[in-house]
Amino acid sequence: MGLQSSLKTSGFKYLKNLIIGVGASVVLLGALFKLESWEYASEMLILGLSTEAFIFLFLGLIGPEKDYYWEKLYPGLDNYNSKIAPLTAGEGADAHPLDGEVVERQLGSMVTELQSMSKSLGALKALQEVDFAGAKDQIKAMGGFYKNMSDAMANLSDSLEDTKAYKEQLSALNKNLGSLNSVYGNVLNAMSNIGK
Repeated sequence: MGLQSSLKTSGFKYLKNLIIGVGASVVLLGALFKLESWEYASEMLILGLSTEAFIFLFLGLIGPEKDYYWEKLYPGLDNYNSKIAPLTAGEGADAHPLDGEVVERQLGSMVTELQSMSKSLGALKALQEVDFAGAKDQIKAMGGFYKNMSDAMANLSDSLEDTKAYKEQLSALNKNLGSLNSVYGNVLNAMSNIGK
């Protein structure tokens, strides 16, 4: 059993989590001792920080753990130009060459589709967040505005009719005044002729 395979065992994963958890608690205790100025605060802080340094060194040496091991299902997947066939296809299955450029193109189109879907979902979310609660009141207010505007237009039309009638009456009054002036002028002339 090699080092790589032993790093993947459940026992090693448990040990790794135990070391990280205990080390973090020692660091926190060291900081607590130092903040509270308790006895042995400096020693606890040195112990805690040394433990933290060991944990970082330990994690740096073992490297990150992969979440998925697709190369076990498709042996050779790690190699860009490998010929692979899924293990589920059986022993006698023909291996098809894996063309890296084709895979990259397909992944690129998938990413484009996912981005488009993300934009669409964002638009739907924005529409969902629109508050239509006041829409009924706004429509009612707009109806009232249009009614008031219609009434104002009707009143304006009535005003125009009244103004037109007033203008006609003024015109008739001017004609009557002109006639009265003419009659008055004739009366004045007649009066002046009587006195002679």
